[in-house]
Amino acid sequence: MTPDSVIDLLRRRFAAAIARVTGQPVDAVDPQIRPAGDPRFGDYQCNAAMGLAKSLGAKPRELAQRIANAVELADVADPLERAGPGFINIRLSARFLAEYLGRIEGSGFGVQESAASEGAKASVSEGDRVGIPTIATPQRVVVDYSSPNIAKEMHVGHVRSTIIGDVLARVLRFLGHEVIRQNHVGDWGTAIGMVVAGLWYIESRIRRGEREADVAARLAKLGAPHLTADALEQLGRDICREWSEDLRNEELDRFAELDVTLDQLELGYRFVQKLCEVAEPRGWSVTNRDGTSEKLADIPRKVTRMLQQGGPANEPERQAWKRARQISLRYCQGIYDRLGVLLRPEDACGESFYQYESDRLGPVLTELREKLPPRDRSRPAPPDGWVELRDDQGAVCLFFYDGRGQPRFRDRAGKELPLLIRKSDGAYLYGTTDLAAMRYRLKEIRFPDGLCGGNRLIYVTGAPQKLHFAMLFAAGRAAGWAGPGVKLEHVSFGQVLGEDRKLLRTRTGGAVKLAELLDEAEARAARLLEEKLAAEDADYRASFSVDEKREIARRIGIGAVKYADLARDRNSDYVFSWDSMLALQGNTAPYLLYAYARIRSIYRKASGGRSSALSSAAVGEGSTLPPAGADQRSTLLGDVAPIVLRDPTERALALRLARLREAIDAVAGELLPHILCGYLYDLAADFMRFYEACPVLDAPDEATRRSRLRLCDLTARTLRLGLGLLGIETIERM
Repeated sequence: MTPDSVIDLLRRRFAAAIARVTGQPVDAVDPQIRPAGDPRFGDYQCNAAMGLAKSLGAKPRELAQRIANAVELADVADPLERAGPGFINIRLSARFLAEYLGRIEGSGFGVQESAASEGAKASVSEGDRVGIPTIATPQRVVVDYSSPNIAKEMHVGHVRSTIIGDVLARVLRFLGHEVIRQNHVGDWGTAIGMVVAGLWYIESRIRRGEREADVAARLAKLGAPHLTADALEQLGRDICREWSEDLRNEELDRFAELDVTLDQLELGYRFVQKLCEVAEPRGWSVTNRDGTSEKLADIPRKVTRMLQQGGPANEPERQAWKRARQISLRYCQGIYDRLGVLLRPEDACGESFYQYESDRLGPVLTELREKLPPRDRSRPAPPDGWVELRDDQGAVCLFFYDGRGQPRFRDRAGKELPLLIRKSDGAYLYGTTDLAAMRYRLKEIRFPDGLCGGNRLIYVTGAPQKLHFAMLFAAGRAAGWAGPGVKLEHVSFGQVLGEDRKLLRTRTGGAVKLAELLDEAEARAARLLEEKLAAEDADYRASFSVDEKREIARRIGIGAVKYADLARDRNSDYVFSWDSMLALQGNTAPYLLYAYARIRSIYRKASGGRSSALSSAAVGEGSTLPPAGADQRSTLLGDVAPIVLRDPTERALALRLARLREAIDAVAGELLPHILCGYLYDLAADFMRFYEACPVLDAPDEATRRSRLRLCDLTARTLRLGLGLLGIETIERM
């Protein structure tokens, strides 16, 4: 293990030197160590002298020289250089880099895969850390991500939250933090009555011998703009007549037993939603089993009330809701498994947990009334502002003020913007549920170490939710749920755009279904693989089984979709392009996978073409591509393979390898996965330059050969670890 990252080592040494020079406590010193922007000026830079000089009344260049003279870096760097108005340039010595990398141990070549690790095929085990230890003071972290709605297929808009949140959960857990994943599923609220009514309607259609196409045609007819008023009324009478007949069918009381597909469930939901939209202004009614009349548009609202009330009389509706939720989560888990994300069914803790399974909304409102009452305006305002809960036209709202007593949040018209907690009719809103969820995660949720409550909450949702979470966090802190040592972070992200720079849509204008997008990714990757194999000799092509080609295409396709998203700064929109994401050049998953596969080919050649431990010929359902074992790695590298850095490309590659921990730490701190993507791309590019300049298997002597094989080994292990943290599986050959 390497106890410190390079940048942390430099920070500690420079902080001690600055403390000696200035007399400041070492804990109060910020040495301002940054990676150098231009390699001509070294590897790192200390910028502390300029800021300190002003406060100390010293000249920046002279202070920089005193710091450079005081810092103890003989074992780490070449002689320091003073530059510009007060910069100190730091160039790590080749000896230090070689020794730093030489301390990295491993259990064998590559990151071992474990199918038992939460179903994640690219998991990171304890022996595959590439020299990175766990942190000494772990946090208790809750990561909220994905959050689909039930009765709806996941679409391309869900992919960003799902894979960004997954990377953050992986990285934080890898570093040693206690991490709980939360999938805040939309499984309650006003729309849930439509979901249950939709399930009942689909069952009624099936019993009448209809197909999905018949329901879809009726749905299209309901929304057809060219339908005459008379034709629409006739359609309404037909629907109401059939609905009334079905209400008298006692066999339909068992509609919760129906195990439909998500497509059927969503179709029923969409039909009822459209039907109510059309029926409400027209007053369409149905006749209940007891002969009473009821407006059709009121039925979903009635079902929602029945679910909220509970009790034996409403058990069929409750069972139907549970069935709809089960069908939806089963579908979502299939998507998660295809994407290779860590979310499991037990991570689903949706709106129903706070509103239905446990009554948490009422107690939260009571607590907020006690802790955040309207402030006495005759008293001076708190300098940091305040939050108060009060009634407003029958509704209950949270209002936010700054230290001057001005509203902290306003709408576009400049009007004060509160957070609505309860409507005038007594209904709670999703903001109330989010407050209850935040309190639960901060105070009650139990971590594996036995402690309750997180001290870092991370919410991964779209940028339009920024204002909402700013209000939530302000309320949580004002209520005393989150103290000064607790981090509340909203990880926002931009939208997925088509190449026309508009929201990515299907040709018919609908949302792109995520399952269909993944199908297309695998199909395109399969064609790409066939094109590459066509250029190879017949024997090499024949060495790929059908199963292996299918598995390689799956890994390339899924990896390309994920990496194309993760490689962009999440705060920006990104343009979805198949050609770009599947390119073998540039910052893409195929490029990184190709770099990894190339290193694997070096080891196959070095081992005389032995394939028992290195090749991926035997790939079947649920299997993984095997990495080389520790015995073979020892044979190729020797028990001791010291690293020697003579060529500039060797040194550049070694420096990049030494910066792995910096990249991972930056992702954990800034919650920006593209930092790791950029690091891996730079690493692959450095390796390609090294590979072109420095013969490995044909090195001039055995010591150089083993040193370069060691660099190849570390590069492959680092690539595989980094891609694993991104949730991307590697391949052995392309």
